[in-house]
Amino acid sequence: MKFPRISVKPTLFKLLRRLPMPVMGILIGLVAGLAVWIVLDQVQSKAVERIFGRELSMRLDLRARESLIRFDQYMANYAATTRLLANHRRLAQYLEPLFWFPGEIVDPVVYAGFRPFWLPDVFGRNALLAPSHVLLVDSRGLVREVYQAGDQPLPPELATDLGQWLVDLDEVQTVLARFGDRPFLVVSDRVEDASGYTMGSLVVLVPVDAAFLAASEGSFSADRSAVALIDADEQRILASNEPQQLIPGTLLSEWGDEYLVTSQSLPAYEGSNWNMLFATFIPQDIVEKMSSKVIDFERNQRLIAALVFIAVFTLVIYLVSARLNKVLKRMTRFSQRALGIEQPGFKGGGNQLVLLEEWMQHFTSLVLRAREEMRRKHEHELRETEALKAAIMEASLDSIVTLNQAGAVIDFNPTAEMTLGFDRERIIGTDFVHAFVAPSDRANFIGLLQESRRRGPSGERPHARTELRAVRNNEQLFPIEISIVPIALDDEPVYTLYIHDITKRKEAEREIKGLARFASESPSPILRVNGAARIVYANAASQPLIAAWETEPGGPLPTGWCDQVRETLEGGETREYEDDLGSTIYSLLFVPIQELGYVNIYARDITAVRRAEQESRQHQAELVHVCRLSTMGEVATGMAHELNQPLSAIVNYANGASRRLKSGQDERAPLIDAMAHISGQAQRAGEIIKRLRALVGKQQPIRSVVDLNLMVREVCSFVEFETAKLEMQIEQQLAEEAIPVDVDLVQIEQVLLNLVRNALDALEEAAVGERALIVSTRRLGDRALVCVQDNGPGIPPQRMDQLFDPFFTTKDSGMGMGLPISLTILEDHAGTIRADSKPGAGALFEVELPVAMREAGITDAPDLQLIERPRAEGTQG
Repeated sequence: MKFPRISVKPTLFKLLRRLPMPVMGILIGLVAGLAVWIVLDQVQSKAVERIFGRELSMRLDLRARESLIRFDQYMANYAATTRLLANHRRLAQYLEPLFWFPGEIVDPVVYAGFRPFWLPDVFGRNALLAPSHVLLVDSRGLVREVYQAGDQPLPPELATDLGQWLVDLDEVQTVLARFGDRPFLVVSDRVEDASGYTMGSLVVLVPVDAAFLAASEGSFSADRSAVALIDADEQRILASNEPQQLIPGTLLSEWGDEYLVTSQSLPAYEGSNWNMLFATFIPQDIVEKMSSKVIDFERNQRLIAALVFIAVFTLVIYLVSARLNKVLKRMTRFSQRALGIEQPGFKGGGNQLVLLEEWMQHFTSLVLRAREEMRRKHEHELRETEALKAAIMEASLDSIVTLNQAGAVIDFNPTAEMTLGFDRERIIGTDFVHAFVAPSDRANFIGLLQESRRRGPSGERPHARTELRAVRNNEQLFPIEISIVPIALDDEPVYTLYIHDITKRKEAEREIKGLARFASESPSPILRVNGAARIVYANAASQPLIAAWETEPGGPLPTGWCDQVRETLEGGETREYEDDLGSTIYSLLFVPIQELGYVNIYARDITAVRRAEQESRQHQAELVHVCRLSTMGEVATGMAHELNQPLSAIVNYANGASRRLKSGQDERAPLIDAMAHISGQAQRAGEIIKRLRALVGKQQPIRSVVDLNLMVREVCSFVEFETAKLEMQIEQQLAEEAIPVDVDLVQIEQVLLNLVRNALDALEEAAVGERALIVSTRRLGDRALVCVQDNGPGIPPQRMDQLFDPFFTTKDSGMGMGLPISLTILEDHAGTIRADSKPGAGALFEVELPVAMREAGITDAPDLQLIERPRAEGTQG
């Protein structure tokens, strides 16, 4: 690229001299950024093309090698499968009774279109294409039996000269052969009968066609590449995996304009009767599109980078120029006051840097003269200290201090200054022993220094090493490792101290010792038990637990825990147990250490936790009882009405019997019938009173296995008066089989009663005849479900999130505690409750409980038959 020549006139320089530095900085940034972008655009475009070309070549070679590897692996799969078939039990059994006479000339047995007994479908099971022919050949190379898969006959070249394909019968022989214009894979292996006698060879013939190549390549290629077998002498395509695109029989040169072709030889298959190549074809249009996209993308990125560079460079130049302008003004004023240098005359808005050019030249000459004088003065001192600096640089420890013969400091490195914390202005000439060595270790250090003096630099022991404590300038003691090396100089010997701060190492040692005491200092019991369940270690806190187990360190664990130790060690997983010892309850965590063959037992006293849980359950039972008493007040009217009916019937039947007796009628049958009705109505009244007592009765929480269906029927019977008042019936859609649940009957009945009564309250707003309430049960695996669904007005969406909040209610007289209590009860039973509602279409509440693992005690009797098991103290029910 050529740039136009610009004529620069003197007036331009004058104009630039008058420009302020920030303005000049912006102009320089723009010009420099544009120049850099123009140069980089020329250079990087060519560099990107070269890099892309190399990368493309590498990717094409890699793609070709991958295709060849897959092709070769597909061949190897046929060889392995042929070896498997040659050693198959079915073929050996087939050959056992056969004997092929050496001089016998027979026509081979041909199996056309069906598979013989000795040929199992091993190729299909290995995801390989079925061979076109499978041959059994005797030891002389004569074909005895032929399996022909299709209509294509055995190639005559193979039938007439089979011996050349049986070169080495000790190993599987794999050869790519060409019969006519078609390539084939010929695989042969030795076969033996069941007795181990060599009968001949098994020859597998597979046509290498489009299906073979496609199977060897696997799934569809994203770059639309293709592979083909090429005749190297004729440069002609014999077979390809895309015969519609790469037509077999065409010359390789015909495809140069459309594809990038990579050819590779197949040296592994020696013994072939033709010179073959394996070629990979990648369409040119894909490569060109990829190249164009890369170049365009790189150019766009470079343009964006250039714009950012120009903006940042211009901003930096502007800020630096503005700052430099202020600094130059202050420096000029300072020079005029301090050095008496006349300040040049400045004009407002001028370029301070250009106007100070001459003044800076004069100032620079003065600085250079002073520097030359100082250089000559210090050259001699530098030569004297050069030998000391060389010794310091060769040291391997962090801090280095050099002492003279009297023990005073004459040199040091910066690390020593930081480690010892001294003032570098006062350290030279200071007695090292009294300034930096702890008083208790001074005698040791002085003795070590005197020993080094006696032996000198050429003695048997040139330096000594020890550990002692040093003192920082703030009187802080810290441990160090020190090494003393004597150095011989012309005037007097000096001693170099190599000091290493070992504070962290000592802290690590103390921490390791502290960790070793961790178990013994723990306030909780910690035990270690070997594979034989014997206690090999127990800390002091574990003595009460060991005493409760009536054992001792070195003794065995109680018999009940021996199996747990063995199972934990065999399973390799951490397990947690509880041991109730009466006055104390322990949580035991068994942690296996399999590589060492022992189990660590970490115990924790959870007596207070279990007592708190028991008190919580008692409070919950009290709350449920209060809720049931509230419910009793609401259903008392219905119970009284329901109880009045059997009592009225009893009075009527008793009056009728009395009148018959007074009238002198002595017929016994009517009287017996009246007495039977009186007895039935009395039992009915007793059942009503029994249900009322069960509803309000206060008892301890008891878990029992009950049938969920019977529980639902019992709850529905509690609200018969309410349903009659609403002129409706509860539709019970219960599961046909019993659904056992292990629950507290009173608490779960209270949950269901709350849901049913809430639904009945909602149905009061519906018209008579349109009210519907469905209570259904079903079992889903190990979970039992109860659904309560009504067609009332539903619940507004904004109130759905508050349904289970305490004291939230939509009723005028409600307490807002029914659903929160129900949620608490269900969570205690490992259950859940979900609510769903569509305004105007009703509400649905779904209760989910775990199905009981045992079903004892469940019957179809009207009264619930329960197998009670009291909740264990201190355990979760």
